[in-house]
Amino acid sequence: MATKKTAGAQYYGTGRRKSSIARVYVVAGKGSIVVNGRDVNEYMPYQTLVMDLKQPLVLTGTESKYDVNAYVQGGGFTGQAGAIRLGITRALLEAGCDRSVLKAAGLITRDSRKKERKKYGLKAARKAPQFSKR
Repeated sequence: MATKKTAGAQYYGTGRRKSSIARVYVVAGKGSIVVNGRDVNEYMPYQTLVMDLKQPLVLTGTESKYDVNAYVQGGGFTGQAGAIRLGITRALLEAGCDRSVLKAAGLITRDSRKKERKKYGLKAARKAPQFSKR
C-alpha cells in the first residue's frame, strides 16, 4: 500500500514515555525543532536530551530536510524527550524513511517502563521499614 508523498505534506506521530505524551508533526523544511512553541534548545535544560531527541533524524539523514513541531505534556524533561523521540520516529516512518535503520537502533519500540506503585506496609514501592530482631 504505497502512498504518494506530496511536497507540502505533514506527517504525524504520537509518542509516549513514562507519564509524558507528545504529539509530533513533521513537515518539509530546514531542520528547526519547536517544542510547545519554543525552540528545543531553549525548552530542554540539557544538551544530551536534545541529542537524544534528534537521534531518529540523525540516523535517517533528514536533520535538515524536515521541521519538527511537537506538543508535549506530562512528566519531566527525560520522559518528554523520550516521548518526542518516539513521535518523530513514527512520523518519519509515515513519511517513508528507512524502517530497518530505525529498528536496528531500537527507536521504534516504546519504552514501557513506568514508576512502580507504592505497596501497603512498605515505605515506597520496594523499600521496607527497618527490621528489628529484638
